[in-house]
Amino acid sequence: MTSKTRTPIQLQINGHRHELEVEPRVTLLDALRDHLGLTGTKKGCDQGQCGACTVHIDGQRVLACLTLATQAEGRDITTIEGLAGEDGTLHAVQAAFLEQDAFQCGYCTPGQIMSAVACIREGHAGSYEEIREYMAGNLCRCGAYPHIVAAVRQAAVEAAS
Repeated sequence: MTSKTRTPIQLQINGHRHELEVEPRVTLLDALRDHLGLTGTKKGCDQGQCGACTVHIDGQRVLACLTLATQAEGRDITTIEGLAGEDGTLHAVQAAFLEQDAFQCGYCTPGQIMSAVACIREGHAGSYEEIREYMAGNLCRCGAYPHIVAAVRQAAVEAAS
């Protein structure tokens, strides 16, 4: 039997540095959830098809289930836990999701919110149609899509004013 090789890595997550030792094949999703206890990022399909594991790396949205933890070393990672202000003030997208009732079971909500923040930042929230197109990688089994799109649009309008 061979011993498993573990690689020491440093991850910068939500403004805090974390040192871990992981096997080279460990995904960022598993590092976040299993090694660091940051369970806001959800494991849905584990195949990059549902968007539940969406996080930001250097401001870009990525699927944490398809990203190796070692690939994120030295980069700035933001998860749903790091979106609100230090004082607990909700991010504008989080507040809009509450105001628009943009969730039912809530399982997909962290990934939806992380994608929505990036969608707005990328300039793809100019219309309901554009939002639907650029949020298409995030699935909601409950079908809360009209409310999700309304929340993204609300946050985009507020950000522009």
